[in-house]
Amino acid sequence: MDTVASGGQLVVALIIGLLFLIFLILKTKVHAFLALIIGAVTIGLIAGLDTTKIADAISAGFGGTLGSIGIIIGFGVMMGEIFQMSGAAKRMAHTFLKLFGKGREEVALGITGFLVSIPIFCDSGFVILSPIMKALSRQTRKSVVSLGVALAGGLVITHSLVPPTPGPLGVAGTFGVDIGHFILLGVCISIPMAIACILYAKWVGKKIYQIPSEDGESWERPGITGGGGGGRETLNSSLLDTKDLETTPCAFISFLPLIAPIVLILANTISKAAGKTEGLLFQTLIFLGTPIIAVGIGLLIAIYTLARKASRKETLDKMETGIRSAGIIILVTGGGGALGRVLQTSGIGNFIADQISLLPIPVIVLPFLIATLLRFAQGSGTVAMLTSAGITAPIVAAAGGNMILGAFAACIGSLFFSYFNDSFFWVTNRLMGISDTKEQIRCWSLTTTIAWATGFIVLLILDIFM
Repeated sequence: MDTVASGGQLVVALIIGLLFLIFLILKTKVHAFLALIIGAVTIGLIAGLDTTKIADAISAGFGGTLGSIGIIIGFGVMMGEIFQMSGAAKRMAHTFLKLFGKGREEVALGITGFLVSIPIFCDSGFVILSPIMKALSRQTRKSVVSLGVALAGGLVITHSLVPPTPGPLGVAGTFGVDIGHFILLGVCISIPMAIACILYAKWVGKKIYQIPSEDGESWERPGITGGGGGGRETLNSSLLDTKDLETTPCAFISFLPLIAPIVLILANTISKAAGKTEGLLFQTLIFLGTPIIAVGIGLLIAIYTLARKASRKETLDKMETGIRSAGIIILVTGGGGALGRVLQTSGIGNFIADQISLLPIPVIVLPFLIATLLRFAQGSGTVAMLTSAGITAPIVAAAGGNMILGAFAACIGSLFFSYFNDSFFWVTNRLMGISDTKEQIRCWSLTTTIAWATGFIVLLILDIFM
């Protein structure tokens, strides 16, 4: 501890700083990034740090966090823009629909969302895939709600838990965990969460039975509660062979830019875990599987396969659009790292860790609770998880907690009860044609809460064994 402040002063510093941070984000025009820096300065001053140490801690925390993951975030969002431009996401959806076939449309869309949201933001993914959701609903007479909830559930879960999506990538960097381990465990944790959402999607689709009309602009409610509605129950072949697929890449090319970097990163992780670090082959695998190199390779594959029919200018413009969208995430990630370094330098992290160690609860509950409260207060899951990570990473480390589970706790907490202050709440409900407030909450707020609760249960089970 670098200060001589008492424990009481450190607690007061943390409480006042966090309340001030939340106030700035919710009630003022101050941007979340600037609010994080102001919050860090406030905590440092009240905790008794001199101004030079505060400034040094902010610089070191910002640079140290972004040094590990800033480049990957940039590569990832550029890849996502190319996925969107090329139609690869649509090809993925049609591939899974053919694979799973009749009666398993919710599973097919859930898995599509699960994979598509790794490189693409969940809002964009839902907009891109919503025409398929509506066409499926018309052809199979299944409620668009069951299909939409399954799709959106798959999208939001991996968006929140699996790198190289920027949010979880930033959390992994803040907690200092291995990206390969994080991806592998993130997929494992996401699977039961996705299953829970798909089961709920099937149930809520029976309670709110609605299908799009043929014009695609209005909605029909045939007055059926239960079942999937009578009518046709087979996938129309025209749905699976639509003309718009003629301009999209084949399934192998569509999946390759996403699968290749994940395989390379996992090969790196497995090689290191097995102690295979000698020899040209393993050294090459470890190099190619370094997250920056692996995601860069994925981006190059996307450029020269998915974007091969696009002009040079169009491709560059799309990637620059991705870079612009990454700016805020990179800044907020760095701001969270700056806040965390101030907590560490002031000694607050150690003090809070010591106090938590006296309580009969796992230390990973702390990042989960803070992310949950921030999510409910301000709506953005990304801001919630990154801010929680910045606050709690030094505390979890000081308490000797499992850092990778602490990181996932922050990610899972950010899923809690999506409602009016979350943009994805409006995207999903609007495109499913749900306008009644109670139904909007049933369709989406409860879906994210089910994912949140399921993830927390899985997290507690893993904490027992890890």
